Amino acid sequence: MTEDAADGPLTGLRVLDLSTILAGPLAAQILGDFGADVIKIEHPSRGDGMRGHGLDKDGQPLWWKMISRNKRTLGLYLGDPEGARVFRELAKTADVVVENFRPGTLERWGLGYDVLSQDNPGLILLRVTGFGQKGPYASRPAFGTLVEAMSGFAHLTGQPDGPPTLPAFGLADSIAGIAATAAVTMALYQREKDGRGQEIDVDLLTPIMTAVGPGVIYADQLGIDQNRTGNRSLNNAPRNTYETKDGHWLAISTSANTIAERVLRLVGHPEVIDEPWFAHGRSRAQHAELLDAYVGDWIGARQRDEVMAAFEAAGAAVAPVYKPSELLEDPQVQALELITTVPDEDLGPIRMQNVMWRMGRTPGHIRSTGRALGADSQEILAHDVGLTAGEIDELRHRGVVA
Repeated sequence: MTEDAADGPLTGLRVLDLSTILAGPLAAQILGDFGADVIKIEHPSRGDGMRGHGLDKDGQPLWWKMISRNKRTLGLYLGDPEGARVFRELAKTADVVVENFRPGTLERWGLGYDVLSQDNPGLILLRVTGFGQKGPYASRPAFGTLVEAMSGFAHLTGQPDGPPTLPAFGLADSIAGIAATAAVTMALYQREKDGRGQEIDVDLLTPIMTAVGPGVIYADQLGIDQNRTGNRSLNNAPRNTYETKDGHWLAISTSANTIAERVLRLVGHPEVIDEPWFAHGRSRAQHAELLDAYVGDWIGARQRDEVMAAFEAAGAAVAPVYKPSELLEDPQVQALELITTVPDEDLGPIRMQNVMWRMGRTPGHIRSTGRALGADSQEILAHDVGLTAGEIDELRHRGVVA
């Protein structure tokens, strides 16, 4: 652990990150952001598949720089008996291990929780898979795309007359990664009470099923399935995206009745406020065509800046539909430092999303960007495992470490 990790609430915690693409690495990244000493363990020749995901600059993978920030790197092949032995030694010093192999893989290598916890009863093993550790789908290969489809998300996303729509980013993985950090902190709290670690089984499907909302209980109790409504909501209106005269898009939501009233007054149609159906979000949603026409016509006749200023003056809710380049320049994003500049040894100063929440006394921060494969192997194996230089050279010669 470096000294500048000391401002994080997880200072002194050691995490071994064996996982890849994407939920496990994100969970480990968040733990590292808040002070944990995270050791990223990769295959010594192939490295982590995340290194090949996304765009690169000058041969440097940009997503890797972000997802593997605040992590030391160790190239170690766990499938080799000597590699497994080295890992067991390292796991004796760890608080958390994060893995997302297919169920049974760690056990096949002699690294199951029963083995690891014998030497380290307080160890927490976070196991991230597509479909969990048991059941008929447990051994299936799974990615976020598949559970985005199964969860009901794709069924609800898209235009009513169009196909189900998948997100263009790792939504299910990201939700699961954030949820996994909560699970780890709960396990750490329990360990404070009884000194014992535990296994945590996080599948990709459960968190996004929760995020999708009440569809399951609707199906169970009412026998109905929600259907796609595009950008509209069944619970309030107007709620949509609207194009301005200068070709920008704005999003509006009126979940609160007072906001709906302000919007309709602003766009010149206060008469509808007195209609009986206007008093409730669900009944307003039944008149979405009319309300969208009123709002859309007014916005379509004006420039974005004019619309934003008028909505702000009226106390009505509106937000621009940003491209990432616009997000970089937003004054609220800048005021909260939601995007921060980090020095990178390959690319110089780079900007990326900051730590995920702001804590008053122990804020955490980004100490380093994602590093080269095996950049810290020598230090970790010598200092943390206790191997001699000769032993390390032998393992490197055999391809067990990098």
